[in-house]
Amino acid sequence: MTVAAAFAGMRRAMPVVFRAGCPDCRGRFELGANALRLAIGASSRTTFYSFTCPECGVSVRKPAGERIVELLTGGGVRTLRLHSTV
Repeated sequence: MTVAAAFAGMRRAMPVVFRAGCPDCRGRFELGANALRLAIGASSRTTFYSFTCPECGVSVRKPAGERIVELLTGGGVRTLRLHSTV
């Protein structure tokens, strides 16, 4: 089997993009999965995602509920699991 035959039925995957906004400059933009980071903690207070605003350069951190965590992990965002020190 040739490489062309092996990939003949496959479709090209579109890159996942996420819409985000900056609370400082109020900019609205789309970010690829590689521009976001997700931290999953033991509680909702310690579970968040972060990115750098492409318009003003500020570091942004926002809370991530269950649905956001599901969307970001499914979209290939790098995830860090935080451990409790208790």
